[in-house]
Amino acid sequence: MSDQPLLQVLDLSVAFREGRDVLALDRASFTLEKGKTLALVGESGSGKSITALSILQLLPYPAARHPGGSIRFAGQELMGADEAVLRKVRGNRISMVFQEPMTSLNPLHPISRQVGEILELHKGYRGEAIQARVLELLHLVGLRNAGARLGAYPHELSGGERQRVMIAMALANEPDLFIADEPTTALDVTVQAQILELLQRLQKQLGMAMLLITHDLGIVSKMADQVCVMLGGKIIESGPVEQVFGHPQEEYTRHLIASEPKGGPNTPPDGAPVMLEAEDVKVWFPVKRGLFSRTQNYIKAVDGISLQVRAGETLGIVGESGSGKTTLGLAILRLIACQGTIRFAGAPIHGLNSRLMRPLRKDMQIVFQDPYGSLSPRMSVGQIILEGLRVHGNILDTDEQRKIVSEALTEVGLDPAMQDRYPHEFSGGQRQRIAIARAMVLHPRLVVLDEPTSALDMTVQAQIVDLLRDLQARHGLAYLFISHDLKVVRAMANQVMVMQAGRVVEQGAADQIFEHPQTDYTRALMAAAFSLEATHSGAVRV
Repeated sequence: MSDQPLLQVLDLSVAFREGRDVLALDRASFTLEKGKTLALVGESGSGKSITALSILQLLPYPAARHPGGSIRFAGQELMGADEAVLRKVRGNRISMVFQEPMTSLNPLHPISRQVGEILELHKGYRGEAIQARVLELLHLVGLRNAGARLGAYPHELSGGERQRVMIAMALANEPDLFIADEPTTALDVTVQAQILELLQRLQKQLGMAMLLITHDLGIVSKMADQVCVMLGGKIIESGPVEQVFGHPQEEYTRHLIASEPKGGPNTPPDGAPVMLEAEDVKVWFPVKRGLFSRTQNYIKAVDGISLQVRAGETLGIVGESGSGKTTLGLAILRLIACQGTIRFAGAPIHGLNSRLMRPLRKDMQIVFQDPYGSLSPRMSVGQIILEGLRVHGNILDTDEQRKIVSEALTEVGLDPAMQDRYPHEFSGGQRQRIAIARAMVLHPRLVVLDEPTSALDMTVQAQIVDLLRDLQARHGLAYLFISHDLKVVRAMANQVMVMQAGRVVEQGAADQIFEHPQTDYTRALMAAAFSLEATHSGAVRV
């Protein structure tokens, strides 16, 4: 048996053709042994995902090309291999979980078909055997009510549930190499711990190698044997995790290790008015069955929740995937139907129709979880930012438009000269800043922030948290901050609400919740979140 590594990448380069060749990856080299885990870390745009896509030869040709390098998997050269060879490798011997589960799943097919298709193509499963194995895989990745969810479509699942489905698809054929591009980005901390334990167990059971791309250094400390630190398309430092984290040689590595949200939330001024008040809010989705589609039951996504947020204050909403966090945020903004009482700036809005709600929309904005999917690829950044102003009847000449966009981009830390570029030309962190600028240009009084830092690396996370706190202090904004990242919530929130299965299990001042949680569920959340933080911190102190 050969002693060669399972994966051998040598002097790999990637160039994108944008009028002239732009080097996105510059002579990257690393090896990965069977059964071991290698982590790629670095800021957005450093070349991590491009490296992973190159291994499977999934880069968009001819827009991207490889000026040089070699990719050998189990002794076979993949660089320039024909499609017949690659089809045998992709999804079978090498599987990949992509960063964006919503854009990676087919919106037209139920999840059972999407997982089953892999089994049918690569393993020859048929009929009931496919359904049985799909159900086994969904149970394996911890999808709740897996049997009842087989016919569900991607839009009917939460972000974390979609990520579980993606992991089930990737593990279906028990691959030799599992490439995980931010596999726990959309997952809450308890589920994150479960998924990491699952991957470690399967890795040991199958002898599977893992290439892990993540911005969470706690996960790297817990999961990886080796780490490569990337910056500007180059690997600037690599080695065993304990060595790199314990004794970093590069300034950027030290900066990356030290980067996490710091400081505490803004304190709202004395006498700040109540901006948002909700009482007994319910969002129940009917479950219909039978020939006449009669309602048999309800999914209680939000079940009797009350809250209050003052101007200049942040309410953090935390809980596991599917607990109802995002649904509550959408209901508060009257973007989905709900029952209960909602008051904005003292005035009831729960009974208003869409026509009467429209004038209030500019005062109530949302920044969505997915900065990739929430920006139109057909519009320039300037057009995206101005769209809300146009909808609300602001007629501006060209000079005024460019001035407003320039001011909005400057406020979120972007170059105004970027306003004629399109979303695909920006990194994840830059896209999130554009989404924030789009919300802030209307001068809202309430902003719902749905996982605004989940897709961002540690350095950009810290920058976005500082930006949001600065905007809140300058404009007296009320924030509803939805997140599974408790370190970010601790840096942002004055009050915290803990949700589980559509209900509030604990609510109160942030310091009280973090320091003295009262329920077992909250304690489990804290233990899962800060055990990873302790792992990361411990590694740094080695």
